[in-house]
Amino acid sequence: MTVPRLPPQSGIGLKPEHFQEIVDTAPPVGFFEIHAENYLMPGGAFHHFLTRIRADYPLSVHGVGLSIGGAGPLDRRHLSALRGLLDRYEPEQFSEHLAWSSHNDVYLNDLLPMPYDRATLDRVCAHIDEVQTMLGRQMLLENPATYVAFAQSTMSESAFLGEIVRRTGCGLLLDVNNVYVSCCNHGRDPLVYLAEVLAAVPGASVGEIHLAGFHRDTDSLGAPLLIDSHGRRVDDAVWALFAQAMTQLGPKPVLIEWDSDLPPLGTLLVEARRAAAVLDRVRPGPFDSTQAGDVASMPSWLSEFDAMAAGLANPGWIRSGRGRGGAAG
Repeated sequence: MTVPRLPPQSGIGLKPEHFQEIVDTAPPVGFFEIHAENYLMPGGAFHHFLTRIRADYPLSVHGVGLSIGGAGPLDRRHLSALRGLLDRYEPEQFSEHLAWSSHNDVYLNDLLPMPYDRATLDRVCAHIDEVQTMLGRQMLLENPATYVAFAQSTMSESAFLGEIVRRTGCGLLLDVNNVYVSCCNHGRDPLVYLAEVLAAVPGASVGEIHLAGFHRDTDSLGAPLLIDSHGRRVDDAVWALFAQAMTQLGPKPVLIEWDSDLPPLGTLLVEARRAAAVLDRVRPGPFDSTQAGDVASMPSWLSEFDAMAAGLANPGWIRSGRGRGGAAG
């Protein structure tokens, strides 16, 4: 089984709205990431541009349709098409979600949660083993953004992820925005969660980081609810959590996810430069979870990268004290 790796740099999602501009301008990003299911058909404009762009950039392929956590068997036709895509482009990385998205051949346009118990663990591990054998490569598994918890869960999410990595040899795609969203929705401290997951999963097994924007909403009882919308700038609190993770792990490949309300390419490049500036500043060190409850406060050294990230749209964003993703406040 091969274990390909992306460079420890910042990248952005490859969107058709930006194809021609990327070909024309060759922006300075570390890699591009695609959603696998948009490229499973063999021809067309998407492949025309991807072939040109792949020749010049590292590539990450991110799946959304394998239903790794589903109760039924994996779709072998989907796996075969995915193998064809990976063989064609030979990406540096492939990842999928800890979620289920199909049932009895009915496919759902969502990534749904599951209980964290032994039966689910065995099923997920069996599915990952099947995927890695079929693809002939290591995959990364992404931690989910969740809005409900299951009474039958017998393990924490961090312990569940740690067991999956240990048993299957897969890696972890650490989505920092998902950590923040889930912890806020469930009344947990994101720094404590981060410390737990980094204790459960070896640092070398963390193969990629995702950053994204979220939407502030309320639930049916009027309580605050964060939605992993991928349609806004990365929130200040998520930047702070990302910086904490990087001081523990050292530089990792980091992707700016922006999938809805897509902005101009330049906006994505600004966010990628911010992430790159954090990577340039971090040094591995012991994780300090004593800042629990203060995740919205940026580490003091982080303010120094304002001057490094040339062209920032708002140089005062670090010290503003307000979340960039919030519709209210």
